[in-house]
Amino acid sequence: MHDVIDYVAKVFTTPYLWKILSTPFKEFMRNPAWEAIGFLGQAVFFGRFIIQWVASERKKRTVVPVAFWYMSLLGGFITLLYAIHVGRLVFILAFSLSSIIYVRNLVIYYKRRTRRKGLVFASGPELGDVPDVSDEDESTD
Repeated sequence: MHDVIDYVAKVFTTPYLWKILSTPFKEFMRNPAWEAIGFLGQAVFFGRFIIQWVASERKKRTVVPVAFWYMSLLGGFITLLYAIHVGRLVFILAFSLSSIIYVRNLVIYYKRRTRRKGLVFASGPELGDVPDVSDEDESTD
């Protein structure tokens, strides 16, 4: 335990702390345009939670608006560009594979929306086969 206390004291009382804290800022100053792109991607991606929260508060129930999926796709794409630039395979895979889910949710949303309006895709089911869709279970308002 004494070693831990000595280590913590060393970190907070020497220039070692400054070295730890200044490293990300040094990286940012090397290539501020790409770092700004990374921050933008994360900001858009985070913004989707604000959209979802506001929509849920307005409806007084949990909803996932279609804007959530668009912001997920856009924020993920911008962050993917940054991940490719910095060469981080973990993030490249995470943001490229998650886009499949976002696109699929948008496809589901627009198929359901089209059917609700009484329109059917040319290759879709006959008009009588379209399932009843009510607004009570709608989660993508």
